[in-house]
Amino acid sequence: MSLKSFIGGIHPKDQKQYTKDLPIIKIKASDEVVFPLKQHIGAPCQPIVKVKDEIKVGQVIACSDAFVSSPIISSVSGVVKKIEERMDVSGKMQESIVIANDGLYQKVENNNNKQELTYEEKIERIKAAGIVGLGGAGFPTHVKLSVKDPNQVQYYIVNGAECEPYLTSDYRLMLEKTDELIAGIHVLLEMFPKALCYIAIEDNKKKAIHLLKEKCKDEKRIAVKELKTKYPQGGERMLVKVLTGKTLNSKMLPLDVGCIVDNVATVIAINQAVRYNQPLISKVMTISGDGITPSNIEVPIGTSFKRIVEQLGGFKSEVQKLICGGPMMGSALIHLDIPVTKTSSSLLALVQDEVSLFEPSACIRCGRCKDVCPSLLVPQKLYQIATKNDTEAFILNGGMECIECGCCSYTCPAKRNMTQAFKKMKYLVSVNKRK
Repeated sequence: MSLKSFIGGIHPKDQKQYTKDLPIIKIKASDEVVFPLKQHIGAPCQPIVKVKDEIKVGQVIACSDAFVSSPIISSVSGVVKKIEERMDVSGKMQESIVIANDGLYQKVENNNNKQELTYEEKIERIKAAGIVGLGGAGFPTHVKLSVKDPNQVQYYIVNGAECEPYLTSDYRLMLEKTDELIAGIHVLLEMFPKALCYIAIEDNKKKAIHLLKEKCKDEKRIAVKELKTKYPQGGERMLVKVLTGKTLNSKMLPLDVGCIVDNVATVIAINQAVRYNQPLISKVMTISGDGITPSNIEVPIGTSFKRIVEQLGGFKSEVQKLICGGPMMGSALIHLDIPVTKTSSSLLALVQDEVSLFEPSACIRCGRCKDVCPSLLVPQKLYQIATKNDTEAFILNGGMECIECGCCSYTCPAKRNMTQAFKKMKYLVSVNKRK
């Protein structure tokens, strides 16, 4: 059987053997839990609590009146210790609420047990639960699902590709919370009565494919789609193109072509919010790399990475590089005193920083970067433009279509860090637009 895929892409070692067979374990929260006020795309939240306030699990501690935003909800009970700037995963300082965890985990009473909900009421529950895209993008889910006409949604795509090397948290969720995933899909198909659901899974996840096909064999509106294992197969534009034949560009949303895409963890969170009125207060993550005990964990949001490492027995040897997220699109960490947020997907502890050993050299014009670019760009030409900070030429040559996947940098024999240059140029373009 010929598996569906896209033009371009690369085949890095998937490194999933370390954690793919390890069940999800629970990690306890830090004594001090930190909640950055922007854990999503859109307007940052504002604190609605003050220092010395007593807090319960499930209590909203920050929110915004803006439509494109998502409330921050406490994962612990305790007392607000500080509201101050703390470092986030990007290395930037941002306002955060710091709660002293009392270890009691007293919960806010859940009195709203209404089960028969309208479309609007379901959207409101998803918003109140603080759900955002849990695959890493962090787009508020209630915004994505708010459409003028629910009948315009033709395809609801569940992204189970998990194409980044090392990451296995979504794979474990598909195996361990299969029924919750399917229940979440049913919630969404009730909201979008004309939609078909495609569960997209790469073919290196045989157990998940077999299990979900068996569970969905009698489902008329749900189909499991087996995809070729190739990075970045899980990219939104790639999935929409491969599964529906429809093309997206940087100025479009999937909804513009009748599609909505959510990852596995997001769908499970939607089910918890709509059916049980439960907020998003924990995150399932992969911990991997040769410097730490490999694990799949569920951890309260706000817990420090330092606490996670301590509970897993510390580092096994001296670690040269720490990455939050996958090795292709993740962010290098300066230190471990950084909190888990809604969009945290993994912590990779690597004994050797291979990238730092690379010495960039002159381009040999081999064309490999062009061959692997999933956006069909000419990275070599864009890199020349980027070195001159020529934003107009960058736009004219399609630079804004770059999805920052890292394929060009990965395959470049001259070891040029093209992706970082393109990310910088896209940022400059956005700054100029705001001016």
